Amino acid sequence: MNRLVNRRIRVFLAAIGLAFALLLVRATWLQTVQAGSLSSLGQTQHREAVTLPAGRGTIFDRSGVELALGESATTVYANPKQIANPRQAAAAVERTLGLNADQVFSSLADRTHGFVYVARQADPAQAAALQRLKLPGFGFYPEEHRNYPQRSVAAQILGFVGTDGNGLSGLELQFDRALAGRAGTETVVKDPGGRVIEVQNQHPEVPGRDVYLTLDHSIQANAEQVLRDTVRKWSAKSASAIVLDPRTGAILAMAVQPGFDANRFPSAPSDLQRNTTVTDTYEPGSTFKLITVAGALSERIVSPTTRFRLPYSLHVADRVIHDAEQRGTVNYSVSQILAHSSNIGAITLAQMLGRTRLSAWITRFGFGRTTGIDFPGESPGIVLPPDKWSGSTIGNVPIGQGIAVTPVQMAAAYAAVANRGVWSRPHLVDHVTGGGRPSLNKRRIVSPRIAKQLMSMLKDVVAEGTGQYAAVPGYQVAGKTGTAQKPDSHGGYATGRYVASFVGIVPASRPRFVILVRVDEPRGAIWGGTVAAPAFQQIARFDLQYLEVPPDASTGH
Repeated sequence: MNRLVNRRIRVFLAAIGLAFALLLVRATWLQTVQAGSLSSLGQTQHREAVTLPAGRGTIFDRSGVELALGESATTVYANPKQIANPRQAAAAVERTLGLNADQVFSSLADRTHGFVYVARQADPAQAAALQRLKLPGFGFYPEEHRNYPQRSVAAQILGFVGTDGNGLSGLELQFDRALAGRAGTETVVKDPGGRVIEVQNQHPEVPGRDVYLTLDHSIQANAEQVLRDTVRKWSAKSASAIVLDPRTGAILAMAVQPGFDANRFPSAPSDLQRNTTVTDTYEPGSTFKLITVAGALSERIVSPTTRFRLPYSLHVADRVIHDAEQRGTVNYSVSQILAHSSNIGAITLAQMLGRTRLSAWITRFGFGRTTGIDFPGESPGIVLPPDKWSGSTIGNVPIGQGIAVTPVQMAAAYAAVANRGVWSRPHLVDHVTGGGRPSLNKRRIVSPRIAKQLMSMLKDVVAEGTGQYAAVPGYQVAGKTGTAQKPDSHGGYATGRYVASFVGIVPASRPRFVILVRVDEPRGAIWGGTVAAPAFQQIARFDLQYLEVPPDASTGH
């Protein structure tokens, strides 16, 4: 009996010894072989790297009015693996943040994820109410919500910022690096319940820089209102306008209608989001005749008083081209050709120039390449090189057909004439905080003498030609009308679809503004002098009064 008891004791002691030996081997293996991986796992369970977003810079207009700014917001996230009662937590989220509890519950109950967003860019006060509940597994960090206080004003120019704070369109994209700043980091230590108990290794964020535009929010808002009225009056598809300072290339307004609230940019239709004054092209029609006349004068082929006997129609290769209005044979000077917008006169001058020289002048004025404006997605337009011209091209291009330009290219070309022959790169940004002003990038296109002659001709367009509705009492106005049939997808022109435009300079004696107005597919009237010139007049009148530009004429035409 005693022998049996002793055997059992020895077996028991041997079992205990074996168990301790196994535990010792296990402990040694954990402390040596798996020490690194277990340490890493422990760090991830209790330490968390947190990104500290940098405050995004503000976009101001030329007078310091805020056009885009960041507002404080709080992002709420959670670790479902640390939430014991997801239903109760979801109910708390619904009470504080106003979210649907059932939708929140489905995220919080999914323990296959260690991180889920509860609310991005939530109201800070509501998020603070949730944070005071100290629910295990919830985390909070500050973010910014982009706000556009002027709402629809300059929406297509400003663009928008994505949820992650990156510029996705417009100037928000173009200057994203400067506006965004540099994010900071910190390491937080949490207890097993997910509560922060210590903050380590802080690297502070660097705020973004502010961007100051050349735009004036009042001039911009007025231009948009005039375009809205114009679109409504003529049942047009759309309209756009540019107000440009010819002395510097600074853009005071760049308007597109229909518009939208910039705070709802992602939900706006894509065709409304584009800044079409920069990204889209159109056939300019008779406004392009200025380039043909400028080339002929500069090459000393003609003078402003050179006269031509002009029939109503003209054969050019396989085409018959005629003037817009039925008339008999006339005797026009070069000035009258521009004032009365004679197609036959412009083609006659182009034939004297020849395709090579005319093409060179088109390039010299900046068509066929981007202006370099500080805005993404600029189109270079469509300009055929002279070796691609057909026999009839010399009858199309001089009158603004068979060539596609952007509104900003056309405004810059007229600004060069207004600025005594010197072209300046159009630009929207005056400066970025901490940086210098951008180079004005000027180049001479025509001589001061030729520019003066062209200005005199453009004044005649408004005084006695096709642009009389552009006249502003008390001011001399120079400008040109344009009416162009829109091309179709088959290489021809669409019946009944036109673009009406007017480009004007005011005051003509001391130019302060170049204003371009383009109206797409107006109904009831198609002529630039009827549809676009009155819109120019309204924009010009406001801008002159707003900036207190003194009159330069005793009476208006």
